[in-house]
Amino acid sequence: MEARLDKWLWAVRVFKTRTLAADACKNGRVQINGAQAKPARTVKEGDTVSVRKPPVTYTFRVKQAIEKRVGAKLLPDMVENITDASQYELLEMSRISGFVNRAKGTGRPTKKDRRDMEDFITPMYGFDDWDDDDD
Repeated sequence: MEARLDKWLWAVRVFKTRTLAADACKNGRVQINGAQAKPARTVKEGDTVSVRKPPVTYTFRVKQAIEKRVGAKLLPDMVENITDASQYELLEMSRISGFVNRAKGTGRPTKKDRRDMEDFITPMYGFDDWDDDDD
């Protein structure tokens, strides 16, 4: 049995929607047996599908080519996850580093920061409302 690649990726829950699966294929982030694949490419049993979702590249072996979404409990019968353990370590490292290396003061100010700035600036210039343009 064969199935369209974008439908298979959606059916085995690699992507949340079929549109996202098709876009990933069009942008060259999906490979079948080492070759880039378009959304309409057919997958069959035994194929190896690699999906690059930065920073990780997931690898799956097709056990059964399906086009209709099945329950999560039936997924082990349809697909085998053969992703290398180092890819999951890379994912965990990027997840951790995103919070540890964030320097204080980068990004938008918090609500507390904004209120502190307003309290600091308001007495200095002697006016109460920023939007008051009545001269």
